[in-house]
Amino acid sequence: MSAKSVVGRALRETGVALKKRGGVEFFTRHRPIIAFYGEKPFKTNDTFIAPSASVIGNVTNWDESSVWYGAVVRADSGHSIEIGFSSNIQDGAVVTTLPENATLETGFPPNTHVGHYVSVGAGSVLVSCRIDDLVSIGDKCTILEGSLVESHTMLEPGSVVLPYSRIPSGQKWGGNPAKYIADLTIEEKEAIKSNAEKTFEQAWEHLREFLPVGNTFVHLEELEKKGVETQQG
Repeated sequence: MSAKSVVGRALRETGVALKKRGGVEFFTRHRPIIAFYGEKPFKTNDTFIAPSASVIGNVTNWDESSVWYGAVVRADSGHSIEIGFSSNIQDGAVVTTLPENATLETGFPPNTHVGHYVSVGAGSVLVSCRIDDLVSIGDKCTILEGSLVESHTMLEPGSVVLPYSRIPSGQKWGGNPAKYIADLTIEEKEAIKSNAEKTFEQAWEHLREFLPVGNTFVHLEELEKKGVETQQG
């Protein structure tokens, strides 16, 4: 970070601190869904996108899918992202694609596909990869371009799937780089779907707490009732 950036940030934070001491409260008008170059994300009525999440560009969110707090799903380079039925992108995860002019060695377009009943753990990163149905991805995993994760598989937390890797169906992998650990038991396979369904049940509770048009004005009204000066941040 340059000296100019450090000084600029320090001045901004000092200004905010002084205004807060003077009684000024800040409220934020974040947009969870953002169109980009004419491509607007698609979502169904029962898709949950958290108020602090960012879903940008050519993204398709199918029924009962959820994008949790602080997560980013960014399709702003001309390549699409699809999130399947009852799949979830958990807190702070990033799902994106390669840059606009990039290509895959396989010849396929560098889109990102997340199948049905897939759980993407908190802090994970997915880039131009294909995740088939019924997959559990642990927290802070990285799955890089051209990779294929087949159905009924589990990745241990912190796993790194290198570019153009293949994770075969019915197996558990982990490590950096990810390596085979064991075959999944019947119970582990069944747990993948049930965990995805439980995450949607929780998402539905969150969805009902937020109005379709957002609730920023509620915070603003509460501040105005207190008689404090407000400023949009």
